[in-house]
Amino acid sequence: MHLRHVEKDHRERCSEQVEDFTKCCKDSGILTVIKCRKENSALKGCLTPYYNDPAFYEECKLEYLKEMEEFRETGIPAKKRLQKLPTSM
Repeated sequence: MHLRHVEKDHRERCSEQVEDFTKCCKDSGILTVIKCRKENSALKGCLTPYYNDPAFYEECKLEYLKEMEEFRETGIPAKKRLQKLPTSM
């Protein structure tokens, strides 16, 4: 999944919850749904206010529209445009 920088910024603000949930998932295997409820709730609790924020929505929307405009102009998806070129050829 490709996250825009504004989404990454907010996700980093919840990095502790992301780390806890990730660790729980790795440790729980097939029982993740049952064993990681607490960590999942904490992560949702941290992220949800950002996704309900109208300013955050507008910022994401503007960035998406900018990426679509650049794609129409270049024909190159943002993911490929942002990849670094090799330093030695």
